[in-house]
Amino acid sequence: MTRDEHLAFAKERALAYLPDITNALSSFASDMTKHEELHNHAVLQLIAMHIIANRLDEHTVRDLIEGTR
Repeated sequence: MTRDEHLAFAKERALAYLPDITNALSSFASDMTKHEELHNHAVLQLIAMHIIANRLDEHTVRDLIEGTR
């Protein structure tokens, strides 16, 4: 699977979990780490920072996932 195909797959799967933000983020992070070109994507660090800051809601999670390029 190409990088773009895998990213689209990860996004689709994660967004299907919303409004459950915990499972959406877990799914997205897990899928991202399974592709050689995505396993170190900056969005994973950004998600971690949002978790630490306790700044996650459904809108923010959707924006993070959909905005990943």
